[in-house]
Amino acid sequence: MKPFAFCLPLLWVAATPAFAADPDAAAALYQTHCASCHGETRLGGIGPALLPGNLSRLKPAAAVDVIANSRPASQMPAFGETLAEGQIEALAEWLYRPPAVQPRFGEAEILASHTVMHPDGSLPDTPRFDADPLNLFIVVETGDHHASLLDGDTFERIHRFETRYALHGGPKYTPDGRYVFFGSRDGWITKYDLYNLEVVAEVRAGINMRNIAVSGDGRYVMAANYLPHSLVLFDAHNLDVMQVYPVENAAGKSSRVSAVYAAPPRGSFIAALKDIKEVWEIPWPLPTESVVSTGHMKTPLAPSRDPALESFKVRRIAVPDYLDDFFFDPGYEHVIGASRGGQGGMVVNLDSGEKVADLPLKGMPHLGSGITWEQNGRRVMALPHLGRAEVSIIDMGTWETVKTLETDGPGFFMRSHENSPYAWVDVFFGPNRDRVHVIDKQSLEIVETLTPEPGKTAAHVEFDRDGEKLLLSLWEDDGAVIVYDGDTLEELKRIPMSKPSGKYNVWNKTRYEEGTSH
Repeated sequence: MKPFAFCLPLLWVAATPAFAADPDAAAALYQTHCASCHGETRLGGIGPALLPGNLSRLKPAAAVDVIANSRPASQMPAFGETLAEGQIEALAEWLYRPPAVQPRFGEAEILASHTVMHPDGSLPDTPRFDADPLNLFIVVETGDHHASLLDGDTFERIHRFETRYALHGGPKYTPDGRYVFFGSRDGWITKYDLYNLEVVAEVRAGINMRNIAVSGDGRYVMAANYLPHSLVLFDAHNLDVMQVYPVENAAGKSSRVSAVYAAPPRGSFIAALKDIKEVWEIPWPLPTESVVSTGHMKTPLAPSRDPALESFKVRRIAVPDYLDDFFFDPGYEHVIGASRGGQGGMVVNLDSGEKVADLPLKGMPHLGSGITWEQNGRRVMALPHLGRAEVSIIDMGTWETVKTLETDGPGFFMRSHENSPYAWVDVFFGPNRDRVHVIDKQSLEIVETLTPEPGKTAAHVEFDRDGEKLLLSLWEDDGAVIVYDGDTLEELKRIPMSKPSGKYNVWNKTRYEEGTSH
């Protein structure tokens, strides 16, 4: 998922009291009341980092409310009776100003953050619960910064545990499903042992992190940062740092990283850059034997590849435009990308490095939520738009638009499964956010529109490993995860949760099942 970047409105600055014109006074307030938890340089501590890029989900008015009244399920005190209203507003406004000196976060800082609670191999190898370890779900609850582990057969909650603040980019599993890695917006990577229900290691990769990726063999983790402009490679066993890649072009211009993904058929990580017109490919060492997935990925996880692609060395692929959002075909031969400022997309062949097609997509296509399936003998991809009430369906052989479906509002997430006849898409933005559409994958028609609970946001579907049942979020503080029958569309169960966002099934994510994000 890729939320909008936040820009400080001019009206907010104009409405701020005169006290805010004195940044030294606001900085003094911060040091007195905030630094002990959020760090003297605003990089975070017990509390999250408080820098403009880390606050993109929190609007200034909401920041004032949090300072004054605290936040549910947090240790933060309320300052409404300690500070005057003008002081609170000035402090909040100051937090959205970039620091005078850009904070540093390099290898020394990464090493200093590293903690290993349980070294790899030190905990029992048998799960502490009776459930299929490949049909588990992790549900991220953003309302109070927790995650729930669900049995994908019974949909009973196995465990609920606290996470870092503002998880972002989706958790990633090792291929056996035992370990899951979480990434937070303020740069923390947490390795969690699902068999033993314990955090086993943590490290901070950066100040403002976009997402993490885990290699197809589960041996390496890579983090993509906005701040600093870097990619960071870790050994997955104990999260030891292996290499820090400053992200810049040949001319020395640096760039934020839009995202990084693992491409198992290629044996490499693929990263798109926000401020440089390049895609980077970074191969990991291949094991001695190929491993073939039993899911949707039909190509080996450890393919033979060009020997010129040396392990952990950057291969630069020039592209015609910046890539904020991107998607891959099933074999990871092509990257389909788009820039937030553009009005379309492009298809780049990763082997040749050449653009092979333009896609006339308007309304900020959400390629990161794209899915594919076989439709009447051809493979199509479908994606919602963040700025238009439609779903685009594209022939992946010709790269031409097959159909544009009108929806009840702009959408954020689209999901399906190889064994399901349906694709689900929400209408996350706009007045109809309580609805979700069900699309027949062969007729390409909306066959049902569900309203799980009027007035409450319905979003983000994830199927179980067999594609028989699915989970849908009521994305509210007093929300729930709803279990549906994938064929009859009948509601089967509701599990109360605190603003549940993404659900992540071990089988679908590790077998790269079609219809889910990777």
